[in-house]
Amino acid sequence: MIPRLLPSVLILLLLTGCGRTDPALAGTAGPALPVHSAVVSLEQLPVVLEVPATVRPAERAIIAAKLTGTVASLTLRLGQAVAAGETLLTLNAPDAEARVRQARAQLAEAERTADRARTLVEKGVNAADSQRDAEDRLRYAQAALAETDALLAYATVRAPFAGVITEKNVLPGDLATPGLPLLVLESTQHLRAEGTIPEKNAAALHAGDALAVILEDNTGPVTGNIEEISAAADAVSRSVLVKVALPAGTARSGQFARLLVGQGTASTLLVPAEALTAFGQMERIYVVERGAAVLRLVKSGQRRNGRVEILSGLNAGEQVVLTPPAALRDGEAVTVQP
Repeated sequence: MIPRLLPSVLILLLLTGCGRTDPALAGTAGPALPVHSAVVSLEQLPVVLEVPATVRPAERAIIAAKLTGTVASLTLRLGQAVAAGETLLTLNAPDAEARVRQARAQLAEAERTADRARTLVEKGVNAADSQRDAEDRLRYAQAALAETDALLAYATVRAPFAGVITEKNVLPGDLATPGLPLLVLESTQHLRAEGTIPEKNAAALHAGDALAVILEDNTGPVTGNIEEISAAADAVSRSVLVKVALPAGTARSGQFARLLVGQGTASTLLVPAEALTAFGQMERIYVVERGAAVLRLVKSGQRRNGRVEILSGLNAGEQVVLTPPAALRDGEAVTVQP
């Protein structure tokens, strides 16, 4: 009995198999979805190396005292702008003031002695050598007074150049001693982006060359000129320090920047940015093949003026869907609109 049923079972299985639908063609049923498309282009574009850099002032001074004294006045605030030669703070220096008074007294005595010696020589009472000795002591007293006056002038600390106060380490009443940092002054008119460039890329750079710089808060790059470039490479990092002067008013001290160093050209695949969509960590593009939208997983690179670089997943000349509709599915029939 069992052998007679075998042909019937086979026929039933064949009929059942013929009724199944291919999953790859399941999405093609129904009307075609209208879409707009663009062609993947292959272009020769410049290759740019982005090097991290930091904006620093070309002029930066750590203001310190040159004599011992207490801070008498200090009204500056952090971030306050000062002009060149403006008074930053004053010190109470009683020792220096006492030395000035002493030097003035010695000078007055030396002047009287020199006058008396000159009179006695003219009357023939003393020899000419006594007048010369008195005049030598007078010049010594004059030099001593100039020295003490210069020392007392250090009690008034002035700005060596125009800039802003970026650090403030003392308050009125604090003791200031020679070499102790009091304030830090940075210029705002002359800023530079400083970064280390690999030595193989820095070999073609020279002082005065123009270099593009991307600043953290700016949408586009600014162009500066290489002001300084190290003549020797760092033995550990194999990189060269480069300082690029920035246009006035484009950056602030301490800002993060990137130096853009050219590395020639390379063949690059480009598609309009609206063709690329993201799904979680995946980047997707729909390609039009034989009237259907085929989903491709791609890897993107830099964005260039409304277009995005495709590193893998596409070929030049393929047709991609622009702004894919939310209802579009892999394998669904599409109609390309002009």
